[in-house]
Amino acid sequence: MVRPASAGRVAGGVLKSNDTVVVLPHDTEERIASIETYDGPVDEAFPPMSVQVRLEEDVDVSRGDMLCRPANRPHIGRDLEATICSLSSRSLGVGNRLILLHTTRRTKATIQDLRYRLDISTLHRDEAASSLELNDIGRAAIRTNEPLFYDAYQRNRATGGFVLIDENTYDTAAAGTILAR
Repeated sequence: MVRPASAGRVAGGVLKSNDTVVVLPHDTEERIASIETYDGPVDEAFPPMSVQVRLEEDVDVSRGDMLCRPANRPHIGRDLEATICSLSSRSLGVGNRLILLHTTRRTKATIQDLRYRLDISTLHRDEAASSLELNDIGRAAIRTNEPLFYDAYQRNRATGGFVLIDENTYDTAAAGTILAR
């Protein structure tokens, strides 16, 4: 019996046939039966390859799900601590409702707290700032409606970065990097 393949891009590490991986969000351990690319089967896959992974068992792996090594799981959660750069002429502050794009996932998000705005001339942290204006950089606490699988940007750029979209205009509001906890 031929098992269905899951297609995606390798964001970090190396995958090999017969490796054991965890399928998130199912949190089940499965063994890789084979790995294929557009050009045919390969022995291993590494970033930034796009591949099809066949698992030995028939597991429903959907868009936004993740395969990872059992000892190298990402953080899973709805609360992010991030550095964001405002890319919009509209103010960005506490209570703003946005769409967060992370890897292949899309979810609604809210800025819970603006920790500070960084004055790029002096590197002073303005903790009294109530909003970010165009090109401002700041640190914010963000809560998403759905859990994300993420790493700190410093560890993995592919799973540690995101974009915020204004849910009313669909303009890009900000780009962000997730900070280590």
